[in-house]
Parts: sequence; structure tokens; C-alpha cells
Amino acid sequence: MFHWNAMNRDNLNIKVVNEGRLNELTFAVKDVFDIKGLVAGAGNPDWQRTHGRATEHAEVVQRLLEEGATLKGTTHTDELMFSLNGENAHYGTPVNPSDPTRIPGGSSSGSAVSVAASLVDFAIGTDTGGSVRIPSSYCGNYGIRPTHGAVSTEGLIPLASQFDTVGWMAKSAELLYEVGQVLLDQPETKKRFTKLIIPQDIISMMPTECKDVFLKQVEWWKNQYEHVNMQVIAPDGIQEWLNAFRTLQGYEIWQTHGEWISEVNPTFGPDIDQRFKWASTIKEDDVHLAKQKQKDYRKQILELLGEDGVILMPTAPGIAPKVGKQGKELEEQRVKTLQMTCISGLVGCPQISLPLLQIDGLPVGLSLLAGREQDLRLLHEVKFCTDQISLVGYE
Repeated sequence: MFHWNAMNRDNLNIKVVNEGRLNELTFAVKDVFDIKGLVAGAGNPDWQRTHGRATEHAEVVQRLLEEGATLKGTTHTDELMFSLNGENAHYGTPVNPSDPTRIPGGSSSGSAVSVAASLVDFAIGTDTGGSVRIPSSYCGNYGIRPTHGAVSTEGLIPLASQFDTVGWMAKSAELLYEVGQVLLDQPETKKRFTKLIIPQDIISMMPTECKDVFLKQVEWWKNQYEHVNMQVIAPDGIQEWLNAFRTLQGYEIWQTHGEWISEVNPTFGPDIDQRFKWASTIKEDDVHLAKQKQKDYRKQILELLGEDGVILMPTAPGIAPKVGKQGKELEEQRVKTLQMTCISGLVGCPQISLPLLQIDGLPVGLSLLAGREQDLRLLHEVKFCTDQISLVGYE
């Protein structure tokens, strides 16, 4: 059976109860979560070699099992979750079902492919800088990065804890919502958002082909809300936001993993190795400045969103790049991608990618961002909107 190279262990079939909200549903988990009796490999043989077996399940895994879901296996990840591509120098690249010649996106690559290839009903990943949203965009899944701290990270290998989130992916907005009802300890609400914000600065920096397909859909979305604002959301430039995010993330990554790297001297793929070396050079003075900027940016976005606002934008600047691609063009797409994903990371707010855009028949995600702790409300909003799209069409 062709398993799309997505799963490390696809014969677990762990089930603990027969009744629950997720009974008869199957799921997979990124190989950075504790599974009792197994070693979480984090996409690197040296990590797996130097760490022991888990004595219990990660909290998110346990909660899903207690709701009747069956765990089918663990999935491939980029090394220590430090990439957005899905290409692992040790274990290869999971096959993107939308186009096998293109990367699946990372670092939750295996989880995204497992859903897109219908190997499981839903999958759990992590999102620090875009690692659920980008593979969701590239593979054509629904995927959520929740409010920071809204879902437990107990039993998760950290990358940068101040940005790490546990996200999930599914092929329908309805299932994405159902999983959220299990994982999120938030009050249920079906109250619609009333304000739509379209970020002019983000749209203006996008390649023409992605901008065009996005703008063709904007009118439909405008008609769903009482108030529509087209405005600049990063007056000092979105690159400044990315600089602050990368500084804070990189510094914490080295604080978390630097000692292990220095002691073990693990073998990394060239791109991952360069990122860790760069992270080791970040100075505390730069971190202090970045923290102040983060406070300012967070205040700006939360005031802009208020209680009833959502931001509408593409998830990624385009379709998935080709497997094995190198050079300036790939780096430019990576920077633009991070400029787009860093917004919710810096603010700590939820973002959902919807597989509603296409370029040359290949998926690009459309995203909605909402204020902090509005995850269930946003999930319901997405479900409502996609239900409307299925009724009236979407062209």
C-alpha cells in the first residue's frame, strides 16, 4: 500500500474507549509528541538515539483517545520542527497528494499529507512559525493554529515555547470544528463576527498570480460582514515584524536546544544546521528590543480586531515550491511566507487556513485571523462560511 511516506509508524491502532465525540474517527500525530512506550524522534536520528521512551501519552493525545478516536501512527516532521518545507535530509520528503513534484510544507509535513491522502480523518501537528498553516495551504487541508496556550503542550518537544502551539488539520471545516470542541476549553458561541479587515500591505507584497486569485474572492467575503476595512496593518513595515519574530524565536530555540546540540554534535541537514548556527549568535540586547516591538505589534492588532473583527488574507504567497528547489527564488518565497505567518505568532492569536484558492489547479490557503481566545468562535465562523459557499457556489 502506498502510504505517501507520511507516517513513521502506521500500525499503532491505539484506542482506549469505544464511546465519545470522536468515536470511529482516526488520527495521526506529528513525531514530536509523547506516545507511551515510544521515543519521539523529532525528525532527527541523533535526537531519537539520545532520548528515552515516553512513560505516558502527551495530554493532547490522551484527550483525543478518551473521546473515542483511534491513533493510527506518528508522522514525519522536519528536524526539530525548524523548517517550513517538509524536506528531511534523513528521512526524505512526504509526497504531496496535490502534486507529487512539489513539497508538502513543514514542519508538520507528515500530518498534512496523512490528511490530504485520506490515510486518517484528522491529524495533529505543531505550529511555531507556520508549521500547520503552510502545509495545510500546500496540501489543500483545513488547518488551525490556535491561540497560544489554548491547547496543552504537555508532552511536546518544544521549539520555542513562547510561540509553540498544538494545531490540527482535516479535510472539512466541520471536522476541524469537532476536534476543536474536544481540545479547546472555551465556551461555545455561534455569534458571527461583524467586521472584515483586508490588509492592504500584505496583499500588495504578494506575487501577481496569488494576488489576482485572492482579489477575485474578496467580493464574496465582503458581502458576509457588516463592516469592511481595507487598511495597512503594519505601518512600520511587515519586515520589521518578521525581524522581531525571528529574533525572539531564534534566541529561545538556542536556549532550549543549544546545550544538547553542543554536547551531542548532531548531524543536521545543511539548511537546519545553518539555522541553529544563526540562532546561537542572537544577542540579548536584540531580544529586549524585539520584545518591546512585540508588545507594540500585539496592541496594534488586538485593537484593530476588537471583539468582532477578523483579518482575511492568503495563508501563503503561492503554491508549494518544487521538491529540491534551491536558490534566490526559494529564499524569497520563504521570507514572504514568514512575513505572513509571523502576524498571528507575534500576537498569539488563532488563524485558520481554508483550502479555497487555486493557482493552475493547485491549492493555496485562504486565512481568517481573530482575536485571542476566540478559537471556537472562529472555527464556527469558518464552518458557517464554508457551508454558505457549498450552497451558493464560490467563483
